[in-house]
Amino acid sequence: MNNELQIDALLPVDMAAKAETLGVKKANLDWVNMTALSVLAGAFIALGAIFATTVSAGAFASSLSDGVSVSTAWPTGAPRLLSGLAFSLGLILVIVGGAELFTGNNLIVMAWANGKVSTKRLGSNWLVVYLGNFVGAVATALIMLISRQYEFSHGQIGLQALTIANAKSGLDFWQAIALGIMCNALVCLAVWLTYSARSTTDKIMAIVPPITAFVAAGFEHSVANMYFIPMGMLIKATAAPEFWASINRTPADFANLTLSNFLVRNLIPVTIGNIIGGAVMVGAVYWFIYLRARR
Repeated sequence: MNNELQIDALLPVDMAAKAETLGVKKANLDWVNMTALSVLAGAFIALGAIFATTVSAGAFASSLSDGVSVSTAWPTGAPRLLSGLAFSLGLILVIVGGAELFTGNNLIVMAWANGKVSTKRLGSNWLVVYLGNFVGAVATALIMLISRQYEFSHGQIGLQALTIANAKSGLDFWQAIALGIMCNALVCLAVWLTYSARSTTDKIMAIVPPITAFVAAGFEHSVANMYFIPMGMLIKATAAPEFWASINRTPADFANLTLSNFLVRNLIPVTIGNIIGGAVMVGAVYWFIYLRARR
């Protein structure tokens, strides 16, 4: 028996075998654990979204000083870069802490394509995990609403949350699909890279660049939007007049924040795009290259 310690990263062919094994394991989780882990993942991604919103607050806002509008904008790319670095927390918690994330689970398609996971198991996993992610993300938004953290920094955190949510809710349908494709290609590449890792440090270092890239580029992540947009909608519906006065805005300034826009102009098309980007552009491609011959 060879007991030599292995510290080199796994090569792609071994990563593909690992992806297949993990896909089988994920697809065969019992429903209770699958649901609990998916709720956790929704909350973890929401924590990354909270971090990203907080560190970028004030980056594009204008404040009133003696009645004069003062720009507090940062250089164009800096807030997005900072937001991306902060948002990486979400996937780090999912991968290292252990949770079931719909977008990452698109890679189960590698095991499905090799006949190791049935279509029913694949669809059931995606549905349960998607719904669990939604519950975890929205529950986190409700807790954040109660905390009134959005009122911090003279309301600038709330203004940033509203601005992000309003922009996401105003996307064109096909634009949202394309942005979703690019997002989950990067998310699944981040997950794919973690399959090469031998340590927790390796996993974290593999996650940060792709996740930072998708946030900085303005791509769309369905589970993140399960927090971002409901958070904006909740603030719009419940914030006190003092909050609106502090940010010099009114609810009418965020007209895109409606339930129909959330679902039709963002969540549905972004989810479609995420599946194409993750399951097809990453999972199916790596299956074709490394696992097809083993079918």
